[in-house]
Amino acid sequence: MTENILYYGDNLDILRRYIKDETIDLIYLDPPFKSNQDYNVLFPEQNGSRSAAQIKAFKDTWRWDQAAAAAHREVVGSGPQRVSQVMQGFRTFLGESDIMAYLAMMAPRLVELRRVLKPTGSIYLHCDPAASHYLKMLMDAVFGPNNFRNEIVWSYKRYTAVSARFQRLHDIILFYGKSDKTEWNEMREEYGAKSGTADSHYKQDKEGRWYRWQKRKGKEPYKIYLSKGRRMGDVWEIPHINASARERLGYPTQKPEALLERIIKASSKEGDMVLDPFCGCGTTIAVAQKLNRRWIGVDITHLAVALMKHRLKDMFGEKVNYKVVGEPVSLPDAKTLAENDKYQFQWWALGLVGARPVEQKKGADKGIDGRLYFHDEGEGGKTKQIIFSVKAGHTGAGDVRDLRGVIEREKAEIGVFICMQEPTKAMRAEAASAEFYKSPWREEPYPRLQILTVEELLKGKQIDCPPLGQVNVTFKKAPKAKGKREPNPEIEFPE
Repeated sequence: MTENILYYGDNLDILRRYIKDETIDLIYLDPPFKSNQDYNVLFPEQNGSRSAAQIKAFKDTWRWDQAAAAAHREVVGSGPQRVSQVMQGFRTFLGESDIMAYLAMMAPRLVELRRVLKPTGSIYLHCDPAASHYLKMLMDAVFGPNNFRNEIVWSYKRYTAVSARFQRLHDIILFYGKSDKTEWNEMREEYGAKSGTADSHYKQDKEGRWYRWQKRKGKEPYKIYLSKGRRMGDVWEIPHINASARERLGYPTQKPEALLERIIKASSKEGDMVLDPFCGCGTTIAVAQKLNRRWIGVDITHLAVALMKHRLKDMFGEKVNYKVVGEPVSLPDAKTLAENDKYQFQWWALGLVGARPVEQKKGADKGIDGRLYFHDEGEGGKTKQIIFSVKAGHTGAGDVRDLRGVIEREKAEIGVFICMQEPTKAMRAEAASAEFYKSPWREEPYPRLQILTVEELLKGKQIDCPPLGQVNVTFKKAPKAKGKREPNPEIEFPE
């Protein structure tokens, strides 16, 4: 396993089909949890409340159903003995509850994650305090209580709703090793002026180094310098990503890069393999790439996969090499996806042209499946839009006519109709009747209504519009990755 891979699909299936035993050095996962809120994932217009898989990926909600019951039966019947026992205990205590459904989902995935982890490997499970106590018992059963390393408290400041309790301003990260051979790079933080060093025994020299005098009987005293910083504790004060941060990409559960950087530096070295099975907007893989680690990312939605691809391109340009597994690469693949889940098909097709989906709820943006924004008037110019209609089934001139009406209603510059079937003459004639959009970008105008087939998109054909590589403002750009940081020189101890 030598290359970076981005997998689309259910991580349990991906783990069982593709990831070999003991090939992963570090795992970080931030699985969705029932937090009683409907996340608008990626974009304000997308609530993701579609199929059962999408409810799990987007709405952050779990229900005890047939799938949860089947997962529980499987892990009780064929899972490791300790895992089976703890899951039976959970079922007795929790019954057929939402949290039981969540644990039934997590148990087989944690078993598989242990399988793929090297004996020297580590796993960091990021969880809500409302579930951390259950997950710690489950992690004890999977990895063994003796392999527990830390319960890390990630502390942050942010505005919270008024309620009859203290503000909830921390997350829990459970850190376990695979064995007593777990790789560990000691992490230190600089001493502050008010730290434990600032007492009567220690002073600072002109270079800011802390020292104390060591007396020797019958000899001159000498200086003993502290090592560089104090050993890092298990309470991490790292700022939450605020709404205006350059790092924020529009993903509500996005974690700060500083958090992942600390984890990756502590439990891996350059060239190691890092895995995130709930990859979301790709913070783990982006930081792993920046720190010269290899990586594997998995997510169940084409929305997340599309965002990760944009993020990697924005941060690293052509310097990052990876492959995507699980996306349609042929017309039969696309047809299969459309038959299984039409919304996933729409999101995938829109991802091929760099467009963002819109909310599908009744009465909102009717007739529009996606949007793409661009500027072609220079700095300070008007933001313009291309709107999309995606159809997987039978199509006709009436569908194109409907899109033309939406273009006029929305005052959009360009409309694009994406379809599976080859367009008829009547469809092309209807598109031609929409005339042209004249851009200041070039002399030749652009067709105002364009038809693209899935087959054409798979062959690389794109929208005829102003060059989006320079003027596309559809996705928020991730900041470019900075050059590799040089380590600070260590403070030497005196002889």
